[in-house]
Amino acid sequence: MLSTSEMYQLLLKMDDLESEFNLKVVLVSFKQCLNEKEEVLLEYYLAGWRGLVRFLNSLGTIFSFISKDVVTKLQIMDQLRSGPQQEHYSSLQAMVAYEVGNQLVDLERRSRHPDSGCRTVLRLHRALRWLQLFLEGVRTSPEDARTSVLCTDSYNASLATYHPWIIRRAVTVAFCALPTRKVFLESMNVGSSEQAVEMLNEALPFIERVYNISQKLYAEHALLDLP
Repeated sequence: MLSTSEMYQLLLKMDDLESEFNLKVVLVSFKQCLNEKEEVLLEYYLAGWRGLVRFLNSLGTIFSFISKDVVTKLQIMDQLRSGPQQEHYSSLQAMVAYEVGNQLVDLERRSRHPDSGCRTVLRLHRALRWLQLFLEGVRTSPEDARTSVLCTDSYNASLATYHPWIIRRAVTVAFCALPTRKVFLESMNVGSSEQAVEMLNEALPFIERVYNISQKLYAEHALLDLP
């Protein structure tokens, strides 16, 4: 477990997309993502994603098709959270209630509100599912498992549904360039591959909980298929 001082130092680094990836930063973010009411606090949700962007970038250009899109989504959310209606963007629940209640979401086709918070976070939410499945596969797989296969399986079970065939084909070919499981785990910058697995053991339940709460909220408001 991280001490209070360690958590504070990591929090200071969260907004720097150029800094080196460290899995502990993601863990801290998602640990603090839920309040006592189990509301998803957007400040920490987006901070967690900044850490995941650093992770994607550390793996090279093969993930740029996702990381570039995520950065764009983060910029949209930053604008909403600093804009004139910022009080409605403190939590995912508050944002959904505000945007749905004021008809600020395009439910059938992108028209008047193409960059609504609900649509923007939905894209992050879908990508989070892919990363959750991928990291869970890496965590539980044997030492000789091929990360390219784990990544492809996770992609096919999540993001592939929303991508055209040409993108699906390109990214699954790119996944073949992923390093071995041991090298991949060591790239998380928390020590040995065994230490990285321990950190994933701690981090993934928090990520899964945030995902499940977000999924339920979007389902309740029929927002899972926003155009």
